[in-house]
Amino acid sequence: MSDTSPQRSRLRFPSFSVQVILGLALGLLLGWVALQMGPVADGSANWLTTTLDTIGSSFVTLLKAIVPPLVFLAIVASIANLRHVTNAARLAGQTLLWFAITAAIAVAVGIGLGLLFQPGASSTLDPAAGSVPGRTGSWIDFLNGLIPGNFLGLGASTQLAEDGTASTSISFNVLQIVVVALVVGIAALRSGKAAEPFLAFNRSALAVVQKVLWWVIRLAPLGTLGLIGKAVATYGWDLLSPLATFAIAIYVGLAIVLFVVYPVILKAHGLRIRSFFRGAWPAIQLAFVSRSSIGTLPVTQRVTERNLGVPSSYASFAVPLGATTKMDGCASIYPAISAIFVAQIFGVDLSLTDYLLIAFVSVVGSAATAGLTGAVVMLTLTLSTLGLPLAGVGLLLAIDPILDMGRTAVNVAGQALVPTVVAKREGLLDVARYESSSAADLFSDDAAVPSDGAAASDEGVAADEHAADEADDRQPVSVA
Repeated sequence: MSDTSPQRSRLRFPSFSVQVILGLALGLLLGWVALQMGPVADGSANWLTTTLDTIGSSFVTLLKAIVPPLVFLAIVASIANLRHVTNAARLAGQTLLWFAITAAIAVAVGIGLGLLFQPGASSTLDPAAGSVPGRTGSWIDFLNGLIPGNFLGLGASTQLAEDGTASTSISFNVLQIVVVALVVGIAALRSGKAAEPFLAFNRSALAVVQKVLWWVIRLAPLGTLGLIGKAVATYGWDLLSPLATFAIAIYVGLAIVLFVVYPVILKAHGLRIRSFFRGAWPAIQLAFVSRSSIGTLPVTQRVTERNLGVPSSYASFAVPLGATTKMDGCASIYPAISAIFVAQIFGVDLSLTDYLLIAFVSVVGSAATAGLTGAVVMLTLTLSTLGLPLAGVGLLLAIDPILDMGRTAVNVAGQALVPTVVAKREGLLDVARYESSSAADLFSDDAAVPSDGAAASDEGVAADEHAADEADDRQPVSVA
C-alpha cells in the first residue's frame, strides 16, 4: 500500500556560495547606481554609498571582533590536541617550509612579470607627484611585532584631525596573539594534570565562539553586497588609466599564481584541482571583497577543515599563522612588481643583488603585513631595504584598493593551500572529504567535523537525521 500522505514543502535557500555570488552581483549593480548618482552638493558621499559602506564595514568589523578569541582559543586547543601527535614539530617545520617555497615561487613570478611588462617605463606619471606614506615598515618594526606588548596583543593609535581633535583607535595584533597562544598552550601541556580544568574551559569557550562565528558568517552575502558596492561607488575604474600596465602586470601575476602555480602544486601531490577551488572558494570570494586576510580568517579556517579535510588540530594552528605570515599576493607578487616600477620611474637600475634582496624580503618579511588591509607596510619595507625612494609608494596608492582585492584573494588561497598540501604529505588529510565535500553545506549547523580522533561535534545533529547518518559513516582522521 503506497503512502499518499501529503509531503511538507520546505523553502530551500540557495547554497552559501550562490548567496555570495548573488550578493556580489547586486553589490556591483548598486555600486554602479551610487556611482552614477555622484556626491551630494557639499561633496560628501550620497546616501546609497554611505549605506553600502555601513553594511560592508559593519560586517568586516564583526568578523575582526571574533578573530582574537577564535585565534587564541583555537591555537591553545590545537596544541593540547597535538600532545598525542609524535610529529608535531615536523608539521610546524613543513608548514613554514611550504610557506617559504610558495612565497619564493610567487616573488619569482612577480620579478619576471616586472621585467617583461616594464610598468614604470611606459608610465606617464611624474615622480615628483609621489609622497612618503605616513606608515612605513622596517625590520625593527617586524621584530618588535613578534613581542607581545600585553597579554591580549592590544595596540592603540591616536590621530589628530585638522580641527585639533584627537581620535584613538584600538586594534589587535594577531601575530602577537598567535605568539601568546603558543606560549600558553605549551605551558598548559607542561603543567600536566593541573592544566586539565583550563583546557576543558578552553574547549568549551571555543565551542561558544565558533557558534557566534557561524552566526556572523551567515551574514557574508550581505557583507559582500556592501563591500563590493562601496568599492565600485568610490573608486570606479577611471583611476586605472595612468597605471594600466602596472595594474595588468599585477593581475596577470596573481592569476598565474592562483590558477597555474597552485594547481601544479596540488597536482604534484595527487590532489584534484577542482576539489580544492570548490572547497576554498567561499573564503577566496570573501577575501576578494573584504580585502582583509584577518577578516577572512574565520571562513578560511572553516573551509580548510570542513571542505578540504585538514584535521582541526593542525588547521587551527596553520591557518591563523598563515593569515599573519602567508601573503603571496601582498608580500610577494605586489612588492616585486612595485619595486621594479618605482626603480624605473626614478631611473634607478636594479642589479642581480637587488632582485635577490626583493626575494629575501618577500619570503622572510611577509609577517610585517600582519594580515591588514593593504600592503603599504610590506612595500615600504621592500623599498627601504633596496634604498629606493619611499615617495614611489604615493604614486600607487590611488589604485591600491582595486589591486588589493585580487592580492587578498591570492593570499587566502595560499593560506588554505599550504595546510592542505602539508596534511596530504603527512598522511593526515581526509581525502574522501576533500574529494566529495562542497561549499553548499559549509555552514550547515548540523555538519559534523572529524577532530583528530576525538568525538566529532554533535551540535544540532538531531535536527537533521540525514546529516547524522552521514556523520556516522565518516571516519575520524588519525594524526598519530
